[in-house]
Amino acid sequence: MSNKVAIIAANGGLFDAYKVFNIATAAAASEKDVQIFFTFEGLNLIHKQRMHVLEMPAGKELFAEGFQNAQVPAVPQLVEMAQELGVKFVACQMTMDVMGLTKDDFVDGIDVGGAVTFLEYAKDASLTLTF
Repeated sequence: MSNKVAIIAANGGLFDAYKVFNIATAAAASEKDVQIFFTFEGLNLIHKQRMHVLEMPAGKELFAEGFQNAQVPAVPQLVEMAQELGVKFVACQMTMDVMGLTKDDFVDGIDVGGAVTFLEYAKDASLTLTF
């Protein structure tokens, strides 16, 4: 069985960030090879400015308070933790082009690639998740 975990981050809110980075860091801490493909609004999760102002969906405000009370790290710290654990970040080139973004708009240490890049990695992953 493969040791790979492939994650697609296609949504860009605070709720999504906690889901993506919770699974990614848990998998990496369990010695899995983890890659996250950030596409569409998911690029917000690794965008240098936007990652600091992610919104909680309406009706989920209790979760934001719960994250604070439970001392869950903020998104920038989660990004850093994931990278320290060896999680590979791939930003979608097509979405970046559509949104007029460059690699400099994102946290350091990312790769840029297209859907084929993700599919090549995910083809033999033991687990593929989409958030």
